[in-house]
Amino acid sequence: MTDQHETPGGVSGGALRAVQKDIPQATVARLAAYLRVLAMLADDGVPIVSSEELAVAAGVNSAKLRKDLSFLGPNGVRGVGYDVAKLRARIEDVLGLSGGHRVVLVGAGHLGRALVGYGGFRRRGFTVVGLFDNDPEVIGLEVAGLTVRDVAELDAAVAELRPTIAVLAVPDEAAQDVCDRLVAAGLQSILSFAALGLRAPATVEVRRVDLAVEMQLLSFERARNADADTDELAELPEAAASGRAPRRGASAGRSASSSVPAAMKAATAHQAAQHQAAQHQATSHQATEPTSKGSVVTP
Repeated sequence: MTDQHETPGGVSGGALRAVQKDIPQATVARLAAYLRVLAMLADDGVPIVSSEELAVAAGVNSAKLRKDLSFLGPNGVRGVGYDVAKLRARIEDVLGLSGGHRVVLVGAGHLGRALVGYGGFRRRGFTVVGLFDNDPEVIGLEVAGLTVRDVAELDAAVAELRPTIAVLAVPDEAAQDVCDRLVAAGLQSILSFAALGLRAPATVEVRRVDLAVEMQLLSFERARNADADTDELAELPEAAASGRAPRRGASAGRSASSSVPAAMKAATAHQAAQHQAAQHQATSHQATEPTSKGSVVTP
């Protein structure tokens, strides 16, 4: 058996950075998905989760999950599973979340106000500490406990608020100017909802979320799945005549993804039953490969 890996509180910064450097970007995205599931399990009071259960709930196969977690070092006990709290802390540390993040948001329109009002950010370690706009009718309004400040104060406010991340929810034509001001003020991590790509020094990480592109990807998947469903229906008479089973198409993928809520319930039931071997076998065949449909789009 492998001993449980301790939480990374005692891990040196150099060792942690070495771990972070070796992790592929695709694995980082999946670690964020595992963290979301682990937070749900912790909220439900589940102390231990098997690799099969965690994989199904995150929408990957168990082999890929174990490979992803291998980048973090030993984390589980063979035949027992992962300690939910310890694995959650380990992933948070690797993702740089253990110390939390202070966020400033520029743009207090409908999107900006919705983002500030979303409570999930604080639960995941992101605290919005400043909200800015240049509209006189918006400046001074109270939004989710924050007063909208004039964007003209942005440079001084960055020094005052000490944010680690900035979010841009401004019109496309204003995005580059705001980005330049944030970079000049010392921000090195920027998330932008503008449709255009932003220019920034190599030392600044800019991520872009393009909702139109995401919807275009959904449109493509819908069209492809519709074609697959049509092909599968066309095969049914032939399959019935030949006695063979129709091929597994897009509908099979939807069935697998719909098992995620059931997998979460299975995790709790599994713990209550002291992780019986039969439940391990039942969940191991339900894992599905991840998709990139929910990921951010970079320039």
